[in-house]
Amino acid sequence: MTNPTVLVVDDDPKIRTLLRNVLEDDGFRVCEAQTEEEVLRIMADTTVSLITLDLNLGSESGIEIARHIRRTSDVPIIMVTGKDDVIDRVVGLEVGADDYITKPFHVREVIARIRSVLRRSEAATPTAEAIVESVPASTASTQFCFDGMTAIPDQMKLMDRTNTECELTSGDFKLLDVFLNRPKRILSRDQLMDLTGGTEWNPLDRAIDNQIARLRKKIEREPSDPKLIKTVRGVGYTFACDVEVVQMSVDPAKTA
Repeated sequence: MTNPTVLVVDDDPKIRTLLRNVLEDDGFRVCEAQTEEEVLRIMADTTVSLITLDLNLGSESGIEIARHIRRTSDVPIIMVTGKDDVIDRVVGLEVGADDYITKPFHVREVIARIRSVLRRSEAATPTAEAIVESVPASTASTQFCFDGMTAIPDQMKLMDRTNTECELTSGDFKLLDVFLNRPKRILSRDQLMDLTGGTEWNPLDRAIDNQIARLRKKIEREPSDPKLIKTVRGVGYTFACDVEVVQMSVDPAKTA
């Protein structure tokens, strides 16, 4: 199996060299970029497994690069931010970054976060064989209706209150699916990590909290005052809304 390829995006050559050395020592393949043009060229020519992206790239914005990447790719992104860049960090998570690391960082933390994000990404991506085996000749499509919205898991669709399709990443939809199948149950971060395909969780891992924040932006009427996904202090989260499950009969022969 080919070793994962990490694209390190930073305008500081010392940081790029540092990350290249520790990542290659840990078995990763590494590409380097310092501009959006270089990022897009590498992604067009190389299968990138994960990107570490510095938000402060001098004349270019890491936020804009992340936004551009998300238009065409679900490749995991770990943002690298300054200690006080709270606003940029939040915006970066909202545009689809999977995690973040603050400078100054310890190289072993970088390795741990990269491996954690890669494990979750691999677990959330079904193989071609699994997709083929999961499609029966005829089936019933399950829909979940809640607070004026409709989720259709087998199509990975979420329709909002105006019947317009919402743009969700596969990871965010999987998190929503977990909540819809367990409404009004309190779920710990450990449970959410397991149910969304993660393999482990530790107190430094912000992935679930980051995904909760992104999902709230998509489904809450007032994300700053969430009524659907509520925080249970010291425990985890609960989906507090009533959920109606609707079975829709589907005949693939008629829709092919």
